[in-house]
Amino acid sequence: MTGKITVLGFAGSLRRDSFNKAVLNTAKRHAPEGVEVEIFDLEGVPLYNQDEEKNMPAKVVEFKRKIEQADAVLIVTPEYNRSIPGVLKNAIDYASRPYGHNSFDDKPVATIGASGGEFIGTAVVQYHLRQVFSFLNMHPLERPQIFITNAEQKIKGGEVIDAHTIKLIEELLQRLAEWTLRLKKER
Repeated sequence: MTGKITVLGFAGSLRRDSFNKAVLNTAKRHAPEGVEVEIFDLEGVPLYNQDEEKNMPAKVVEFKRKIEQADAVLIVTPEYNRSIPGVLKNAIDYASRPYGHNSFDDKPVATIGASGGEFIGTAVVQYHLRQVFSFLNMHPLERPQIFITNAEQKIKGGEVIDAHTIKLIEELLQRLAEWTLRLKKER
């Protein structure tokens, strides 16, 4: 891989001991050479209000700037009621506004999700996010798709401890970097 890739990562959870924040921290620590993962915490992003678009809250201005400066985006999220957590959807709505100033426009994006459940992990939320990405003109990485199940067995003390899961995260970051470089060449 040639060139440095910056990835802005954020978690769709505000919970201090979030499995998904632990996955995001693991991604930062296990990023391949030439890839830097910067983490943005959505704590403090207020509820979206269209009345605020002309005078965006400072936290939103910072979020939009970091997205625009990054080469790619990594979203690590739980699944709430088979859909997108409110905090994540809220942040996406703010960052894509006002009309004509979509900070996500033309960005490569990858998703990961961790769940305490046994079966489908976060598959539904990740597919819902792809619908949003399509509207926002984002370019999702197709493979690998990572749906972490039984997270309490694979994540301890804020760290992913499962070797297979760590390997998948490393592979996803490598593929995201390659995808980002490929899209840059096509522009």
